Amino acid sequence: MVELTCTQLTGAERGADAERVLVVGPSLGTGVADLWSRCAALLPATWQVVGWDLPGHGAGAPTTSAFTVADLAAAVRDRAAGIAAGRPVAYAGVSLGGAVGFTIAVEPGPFDAVVTLASAPRIGTPEGWHERAAYVRAAGTAAMVEGSAARWFAPGFLERDPATGSGLLLALQSVDDESYALACEALATYDVRDRIAFAPVPLLVAGGAHDVVVTPDQVEVVLDDVAHLPPAEDPAATAALITRFLETDR
Repeated sequence: MVELTCTQLTGAERGADAERVLVVGPSLGTGVADLWSRCAALLPATWQVVGWDLPGHGAGAPTTSAFTVADLAAAVRDRAAGIAAGRPVAYAGVSLGGAVGFTIAVEPGPFDAVVTLASAPRIGTPEGWHERAAYVRAAGTAAMVEGSAARWFAPGFLERDPATGSGLLLALQSVDDESYALACEALATYDVRDRIAFAPVPLLVAGGAHDVVVTPDQVEVVLDDVAHLPPAEDPAATAALITRFLETDR
């Protein structure tokens, strides 16, 4: 099983005594705290929010061992069961973290609901992911910054919020090259299109109006002024969407 590093994104007062647990997952190239912390702070005070990091990203230890999206989902289920300790637990993930969410939705384990953001039952093509893995192994994650800046953020975001945008792009340069490449290869084999219609738990599929990776026609709910990283680009709208889904829409 993949070894995951988990981080509590809400204060100590929203820990084991919280009524609900929300586990959140990152996008490829991001650390979960950088991506989710501002959004987590806007979620209900009765929730404990815990994030997990991809290998070699954020607080995650680097790896040289191949893994699949299903491996990540299994590790998240295992960690969530221990964290929740019988409390209701839901999941929300972005991009690759959303792919983990789709995989969890099919076999939810302890989770009672799933939110995917900027994600789809299949993302891109196997050829494209293998090409990116090879490129990162040759040039390093620093070479991904320019392209990621164009994909991650809606027009004007870097000017409106340079601290958040530059922080995410700077962190990308610190991601372990091999771990990033292995995550690309996990996405190359990921495809749950033939299974997702049978998901036994409520599933919300949302994305950004300006996302060129997972386009608006691939999601159910579209967030305005957002591209590929909704919790960082518009934490308030993302928190409101997740809260409404988990507390009122089901």
